Amino acid sequence: MPAQLLSTSEGQTLVLTLSNPELRNAIEPTMYWAGIEALNVAERSPDVRSVVITGAGGMFCSGGNLQRLQANRQQPAEVQAQSIEGLHQWIETIRTFPKPVIAAVEGAAAGAGFSLALACDMVVAARNAVFLMAYSNVALSPDGGASWSLAHALPRTLATELLMLGEKMPAERLHALGLVNRLSNPGDALNTALQLAERLNQRAPNALASIKELLGEAPHQPLSTHLNSERDHFVRNLHHPNAGEGIAAFLEKRSPRYE
Repeated sequence: MPAQLLSTSEGQTLVLTLSNPELRNAIEPTMYWAGIEALNVAERSPDVRSVVITGAGGMFCSGGNLQRLQANRQQPAEVQAQSIEGLHQWIETIRTFPKPVIAAVEGAAAGAGFSLALACDMVVAARNAVFLMAYSNVALSPDGGASWSLAHALPRTLATELLMLGEKMPAERLHALGLVNRLSNPGDALNTALQLAERLNQRAPNALASIKELLGEAPHQPLSTHLNSERDHFVRNLHHPNAGEGIAAFLEKRSPRYE
């Protein structure tokens, strides 16, 4: 079967499933572009309030297709550069997508699969899942924003350990380090992620979009600039109909109904 990205819906949550059974869900360019297109459509759809990315057959993603990479060594360097550009566009699309994106990890998230999980806003992992930055194991350096994500999330020494040693890291250790939000029983990562997504779906989409944008900007702005951004988002959200509904629901001790 060809590598593909399957798209299904669970209520207001879009589920994107990496499917490449012959290569343990290794990701390829056709999947990058499908992921970008799916998120572009979901961004415009009021029926989608969150996205879950998972893998088929109890495996999240083994990373890149090493056979394809070996073949690309015989091609001009631009061939691989263009392929990585596609992956990076998908990563940037996830990071800037205004709705929550959750990774649901079973089995292994290796190499670019780990990078993909790190690009998501939250990570749910089965207790027996493993994560590894496999690049150095085959004499490669990271892509997919792995070094950026780890440098922002961990002390330099821990990021160095993950990237240089290429060792398997159990989900429970990454949970302790703050890279995994929720642990689930084996086989239940997707269901746990969907439950988490449903909780997010009940919140005001405009407020969640502001939070995601502010978190994305924070590492790159001085405090004074960021305070101005917080002010602008707050005022804009206060004058959104959802704030009127949220405040009224709180005062009336009822559940809000956001648009």
